[in-house]
Amino acid sequence: MSFALRMLSQPAGAFAVLVLAAVLEVLDDSCFQSGFYRPVSANRAAALLAGAVVNVPRWDLGRLLGVYVVVFFVAAQIVNPIRFGHAPTPPIYAGGAFIVAGGLVMMFWKI
Repeated sequence: MSFALRMLSQPAGAFAVLVLAAVLEVLDDSCFQSGFYRPVSANRAAALLAGAVVNVPRWDLGRLLGVYVVVFFVAAQIVNPIRFGHAPTPPIYAGGAFIVAGGLVMMFWKI
């Protein structure tokens, strides 16, 4: 088994791939928002790469996308103040706590 497959078979490795995909998608969305109707080939490349990367872990689709939503949310909260100067508000922190808690349940609860 290759190193990449061994890494992806572990929750931490699969999570790292999801983080990469979410960061790529958040950056793609932020580029889209800042240049709404300007075609940018980097946006298309980031979207394709994010779509390919998010499907690398061999999790069931519900779990995969559930955890991905959490990572996407956290990445968006990091990128938003950097690119647009918008700091998270208390409702975003409160709602985000529920999002993150749900992701932890999906990722670590063994049935």
